[in-house]
Amino acid sequence: MTAEIKKVAVVGTGVIGNGWITRFLAKGYDVIATDPAEGAEERMHKAVEQSWPYVEELGLAEGASKERLTFTDNLEEAVKEADFIQENVPEVEDLKQKVLQDIDRHSKPDALIGSSTSGIMPSELQAHFENPERFVVAHPFHPVYILPLVEVVPGKSTTKENTDRAKAFFEGLNMKALIVRNEIEGHIADRLIEALWRESLHIVNEGIATTEEVDQAFIYGAGMRYAQYGPFLTFHLAGGEGGMRHMLKQFGPALKKPWTKLVAPELSDELYDKVVSGCEHQSGDMSMSDLDKNRNEFLVRLMDLVQEYWPEDQSKKKETTEV
Repeated sequence: MTAEIKKVAVVGTGVIGNGWITRFLAKGYDVIATDPAEGAEERMHKAVEQSWPYVEELGLAEGASKERLTFTDNLEEAVKEADFIQENVPEVEDLKQKVLQDIDRHSKPDALIGSSTSGIMPSELQAHFENPERFVVAHPFHPVYILPLVEVVPGKSTTKENTDRAKAFFEGLNMKALIVRNEIEGHIADRLIEALWRESLHIVNEGIATTEEVDQAFIYGAGMRYAQYGPFLTFHLAGGEGGMRHMLKQFGPALKKPWTKLVAPELSDELYDKVVSGCEHQSGDMSMSDLDKNRNEFLVRLMDLVQEYWPEDQSKKKETTEV
């Protein structure tokens, strides 16, 4: 646990907020959560209970306990003593700015503030802060309590010291903290996901494949490979002994061919029906709870494989062996 951060506040207890709560608790932090929605406290505790077996399997920090979680519907009370505050309200810029300004006003001046926004740039969100230097976008991926990536995006007023503090804090949570060098709408990962999503919609819209066939094409092709290396190292391998140098010379000219349609198709009634009916057919008799459980169990096992074969870990093992 990062020494200076002992108490964490979570503002907004939807899917992402509850995921953060579970991860913070699993790493031994005291967490206070707040959400004005009716029934939020009950839903929060239910979500933590459902996700706890997976963080137990991944490994709990010493002192980690669900009993270290408290709830209040008063935002000021939630953030006033917190060392780190994670905001997770809906992706509406005016609403986020208002809530974040309230957090900035009521929290300790040196408390770090993170926002889970998936697309809004930090400079826009921190523009009216009294203490903007301690704000970063901290964008995670669902389920937050399993997936390790968090995109850390400093704004124009964020200091390097606070960016480094945020990075160290997330790394203490066993996360892969990716510093986004230049802020941009959608950050990094969501821009890649969005490109795939738009192309998938075009393929379904034009009758080339069903939703199930598109999913199979990705799972059994790119998906399995990208889980280990990502697009660049995957294409580096595609070049054989010549690596990326050979791959770009051989396949580079194909980039000029109109294989992709990155402009999103119109979401017509016909496309809407194709996507909805396709997904419902794929899920069959499985409830959303069944699908969620199935995904979590898969990701926990996949995490073990990724950690075993991750190039960074391999290089560290090699260094240790050589020493």
